[in-house]
Amino acid sequence: MLSRLGVLFMRLLAPLPLRWVRALGWALGWVLYAVVPGRRHVVQVNLALCYPSWTESQRRELVPRVFIAFAQAWLDRSWIWHGAPDAVRRRVHLTGALDELEGREPTVIFWPHFVGMDAGWTALTLDSQRPFMTIYTRQANPVVDAWILAGRRRFGNVRLFDRADSAKQVVSALREGVPLCLLPDMNFGPEESIFVPFYGIPAATVPSLSRFARLGRAKVVPLLTRITPDGYDVQVLPAWRDYPTDDVAADTALMNERLQDYIDGMPDQYYWVHKRFKTRPPGGKPVY
Repeated sequence: MLSRLGVLFMRLLAPLPLRWVRALGWALGWVLYAVVPGRRHVVQVNLALCYPSWTESQRRELVPRVFIAFAQAWLDRSWIWHGAPDAVRRRVHLTGALDELEGREPTVIFWPHFVGMDAGWTALTLDSQRPFMTIYTRQANPVVDAWILAGRRRFGNVRLFDRADSAKQVVSALREGVPLCLLPDMNFGPEESIFVPFYGIPAATVPSLSRFARLGRAKVVPLLTRITPDGYDVQVLPAWRDYPTDDVAADTALMNERLQDYIDGMPDQYYWVHKRFKTRPPGGKPVY
């Protein structure tokens, strides 16, 4: 019942002016910061591990901004998934090396977990004639799962593969020229991961970016989403010309190294609420 009311709330929010939605997100961010101490602790630990050279005051000042950006991006899904298409076009701007998305060359899009990532998916699919695909992790709540699936299928010709689906289907589509959007920068446990540095700390990291690029004979193109007062800037970066190699571990470490540079440009908009270092190497002590 609560999930259905939540979806209804997002539908009602969709036609409101963006400044109203953002103001509500600002307020919700402060509420979450205050009432979810466990997740606040996760953000604090992540920032302490990744930015040890910062002062305690610098890190403390960033924590509520992380919650505000998270809440604003979450409420923005109201108009991204339910708002008028013309309003979405006015607010979501695809910029950068757009020529990397043209043609049928096999392409893997590195799509990191910045809080506005769904605006990035919408920017790609909104008016494109080219199909896109991604690998989707199903949600435990069926109402939320259906809502997210419908939102990501709203525009364009898209394919959403379940994590349990065969990788052969994905590689086949990739070789046929369907770009694959991957979000490999989260902790999915030791079974699917290798340990490579992330901000100098061994982090369980899925090596799928390198493997799919190699199997699909594809280039890797980063896609970054940034919240702005007017909506979102979704930036396509030039393809990595030195990627992939034959060394999966080195490729995955390089992915994390380049991701660090992207995060440093907008640290308040990264998904620090995730327990990125939950899985530890053998003998490693828990950090949370």
